[in-house]
Amino acid sequence: MTEDEKRRIEEQKWTAADGVDPDLPMLIRAKGHKGRPWRLAQQADGACVFLNEQGLCRIHAKFGEPAKPLACRIYPYAFHPAGKKIAIGLRFSCPSVVKNLGRPVRQQTAELKSLAKLIVPEQATSVPAPEIVPGHRIEWSEFHTLNRALDDTFADPGAPFVANLFRALTWVGLVEQSRLNLVAGVRLEDFLHVIRDAAAKDNPADVRPLLPRVAAPSAAGRVQFRQLAGVYVRKDTFAADRGLRGRLQLLRNILRLTRGNGLAPAIREPFREVPFDALEQPFGELPAGAEEMLTRYYRVKIQSLHYCGPAFYDRPFVEGYYSLALVYPCVMWIARWLATSAGRTSLELGDIAEAITTVDHHHGYSRALASWSARRRAKNLVQMGDVLKLCAWYSR
Repeated sequence: MTEDEKRRIEEQKWTAADGVDPDLPMLIRAKGHKGRPWRLAQQADGACVFLNEQGLCRIHAKFGEPAKPLACRIYPYAFHPAGKKIAIGLRFSCPSVVKNLGRPVRQQTAELKSLAKLIVPEQATSVPAPEIVPGHRIEWSEFHTLNRALDDTFADPGAPFVANLFRALTWVGLVEQSRLNLVAGVRLEDFLHVIRDAAAKDNPADVRPLLPRVAAPSAAGRVQFRQLAGVYVRKDTFAADRGLRGRLQLLRNILRLTRGNGLAPAIREPFREVPFDALEQPFGELPAGAEEMLTRYYRVKIQSLHYCGPAFYDRPFVEGYYSLALVYPCVMWIARWLATSAGRTSLELGDIAEAITTVDHHHGYSRALASWSARRRAKNLVQMGDVLKLCAWYSR
């Protein structure tokens, strides 16, 4: 928050009668944020100090939406450079977004434009398009053609979500091997049409008979996958224990996830200690509504460019899509953990929803996922051929 926002919060005169714990600070210093040196404090579980028992904002309830800090007013929206325009995305860490509640985004154009003027710098329109692979960049118009092809793949109503995920993995892999600067304009559209058709032929719409025959992920791949999923499950907050005890517990959790035998660590509620082996068993078909939920998640991320470029640690298109593809097996593994923690051996829609909320809290925002080790981990899974295997394995 800015100094002005801090002052406005202080002038609201919050007391215990308003439900705000008088023993907790309302504001704390935010290190490394020039121009916004303050942040709202957090309760012991990491929730905002102003959040009530129903998960609603006390500032909003008492003084109205404009009284909140700008960062809170923006949420759950995200604004990303897209050439001459700004792409607007949604944070699926918000349970209402996952459940598709509220007014459609298209009915909020005026409010979103007002917010964009407050947060998007004028030079954002001069940001170049994301690289395709390291060292290779195309113009925004051509990048939008490429991105639209990716969105169209997931929009195909004739194939289930997993089939579209496989098809996109196949043709994005062909893009990685190609020189797109030689197929600009109409030739790019023709090229994408050819490789998408080839990917559709290689990946039939009915993937269920194929899943049991897909080879299991490699042992090394599973280790790195569990480490990635563990980053998504862990929820670092400013209220968390950052002392020696907290660091030692984090290290113990990492070691147990790396070994992958015995019991998975009870990282936080509702993730309990469950046998790792239980998470590897077939859980059956997706529950009703999960296909739509997963497809909506992926299309929002793709349409808003929240998987590559400035919105995703400046990763190139191909690398960003591979990371986005890995979200699916992470969601399914985390959903299995939730179901097993509740004593179930099949998935419910609520498991999928909570897993998406858990993953998207970090995806594109966690410093841990921005690290060299996280990037290396994703590249290793691609090079070992384990990305598609993981997607298939956790679809069983």
